[in-house]
Amino acid sequence: MKKTMLKAVLTLGLLAGGLSVSATVTHAHGYVSSPGSRAYFGSTQGGKINKDVGRAEWEPQSIEATKNTFIPGKLASAGVSGFDPLDVQTADRWHKSDINTGPLALTWTLTARHRTSTWDYYMTKQGWNPNQPLDIKNFDLIGRVDDQAAIPEASVKHTITVPSDRKGYHVIYAVWNVYDTTNAFYQAIDVNVK
Repeated sequence: MKKTMLKAVLTLGLLAGGLSVSATVTHAHGYVSSPGSRAYFGSTQGGKINKDVGRAEWEPQSIEATKNTFIPGKLASAGVSGFDPLDVQTADRWHKSDINTGPLALTWTLTARHRTSTWDYYMTKQGWNPNQPLDIKNFDLIGRVDDQAAIPEASVKHTITVPSDRKGYHVIYAVWNVYDTTNAFYQAIDVNVK
């Protein structure tokens, strides 16, 4: 009888644990895969080019916080626990994708789709200090796509315009604003503008 009860308790425990793991997996959302974000380049999907990225190594899609969460020094993590290694900012800390001024194609890879308000794109101002923590006051809004509550496809492509006065190392800050919740998803993209 004791062995039967123990087996039942262990089986229920394993089932509950398995359900909780799959529930966690279904809460994934989206990341910028091209040009790759800090989180993406730290993940298996991005080849783990960036090192020591915290939770982004396993879940680059989960940098989700309240809309307009522009915490000085915590833009890349949006203040989300476990993603704070993404906030380390130096001129040579992160892999950079080479881009040009003018039209830039970006791709979001979504692991869960949500009705969308807007996709906002910010870029560091010319003359910003790459050795200081990221602060939204050092960014300009350079693009916005209004999705008018549409449900996006699993792969979302946008074209924004990189200002002609940008040269060298910059950060593009991509924000996916969900329509029917108070949340958004945040991605920092390190680029070298030729």
